[in-house]
Amino acid sequence: MSNRFKDSYYSQAVPKLVEQFKYVNVHQVPKFEKVVINRGLGEAAQNSKSLEASLVEIATIAGQKPVVTRAKKAIAGFKVRQGVPVGMMVTLRRERMYAFLDRLINFSLPRIRDFRGVSPKSFDGRGNYTLGIREQLIFPEISYDSIDQVRGLDISIITTAKTDEEGRALLKAMGMPFRDQKDQ
Repeated sequence: MSNRFKDSYYSQAVPKLVEQFKYVNVHQVPKFEKVVINRGLGEAAQNSKSLEASLVEIATIAGQKPVVTRAKKAIAGFKVRQGVPVGMMVTLRRERMYAFLDRLINFSLPRIRDFRGVSPKSFDGRGNYTLGIREQLIFPEISYDSIDQVRGLDISIITTAKTDEEGRALLKAMGMPFRDQKDQ
C-alpha cells in the first residue's frame, strides 16, 4: 500500500531540502522518526469512565491502542497516589505515522476555528516539533455526539534533523501551515 504523504516526502521534500541545505548525501536529509500523541488526565484518577472514553478517542485518532501512563510517585498537593493513571500516550512509526501526519496537516488543522497557522516557536532545539491541540473535535474520526467532554492532546513530531532550522524546513516542505512571525 502506497502512502501519498510518504511519496510526496521523497518526490518533493527531499529534493527541496537537498537544494536548500546543500546536502552531499541523500541520507543526510532529515526524516520523520516517530509521532507521539499524549494526553494528560487530571480527573482520570477519580473518574474511570473519562479514562475509558479517552482511550477510545486516542485509539480512534491514532489507529493504534494507547498505553496508560501511571503516576511514578504520590503527590498529595495534586491528590495523586502512586500507580494511579494520569494520562495516556501512543507512539506511531512508519506507515501509521505517515498516514496520521497526512490527516493532521491536510484535514484536521484546517478545521480549527480561526486558524492562522501553527506556532513556529514550538521546536525543542534539536529539530523536533510539539503541537498542543485544545479539542479533539478537529479530527474527522471523532463525532460530536460521541464525546462526553472536550479534551486536548499533545502531538510531538520527532525528526532526525540536527537543528530547528532543518526541522522547520522539513515540516514546511511537507505542508505544515506555520504562522507568520509578525502574526504572533
